[in-house]
Amino acid sequence: MPHAATTASLRLRLARAVLMLASRVRAAEPELRGLPALVRAGDTVIDIGASHGMYAVTLAALVGPRGRVAAFEPHPRQQRTLRRWARLLGAPQLELTPSAVGRAAGAVTMRLPIVLGLPIYGRAHLTDGAATPRPGERSREWSTPVMSVDEWVASAGADAVAFIKADVEGFEPGVIDGAAATIERDRPAFLLEIEDRHLQRYGDVAADFVREIVRRWPDYRMHVWRDDAWQPVDEVTLAARNYLFAVPSALERLRPVAPAS
Repeated sequence: MPHAATTASLRLRLARAVLMLASRVRAAEPELRGLPALVRAGDTVIDIGASHGMYAVTLAALVGPRGRVAAFEPHPRQQRTLRRWARLLGAPQLELTPSAVGRAAGAVTMRLPIVLGLPIYGRAHLTDGAATPRPGERSREWSTPVMSVDEWVASAGADAVAFIKADVEGFEPGVIDGAAATIERDRPAFLLEIEDRHLQRYGDVAADFVREIVRRWPDYRMHVWRDDAWQPVDEVTLAARNYLFAVPSALERLRPVAPAS
């Protein structure tokens, strides 16, 4: 068993190293390189909109076998990929929940845009509150469970949550509303995709969303990953799409991170 555990650890570390290299050439998100400043071995973290596992795999390597990665993904195709990664890499700490995440538990409809006959998996989104497709736009729809972060934390008996990542094509305000109790209790750092082009689907605006976060949790500060460090910023711009929110105690851990060897 120790040999099997060591082999699994090596596979996971190798996968993370590959992702780090990919982030250097923009084949993976550069923010992956900033995660070691936020996440430690043994942490409980949450990946919402896990897709094919770019963040989930990186986080699983960082938290290690004593940690926990709760990955939420509503699309069956990506769910299969995540399960395969967890098995292949020997990462039982990567726990898949086949569900969307929002304000409360229930069932919702997901919409997957079809462009030139091809499904655009990165643009799948909840239809709840979303604008209807324009005439002629094609899409595929299916029903999926939905739950909130707070409901998952309570039902899973999760320890303090250290970090939350959410990339849900404009439904990030709903995710944050459903994580309010966890944010109040644990003060996790959270990394959100914030782009007006997606938020507008639900009638939201980036500046208003950020203003509401700061109003609810005035001790949080906003950052972007730039020049291999988390840099403080005051507003959302077209220069970045992922924004980190963290409290001063987390900010003390923020530092430039050397590339994975």
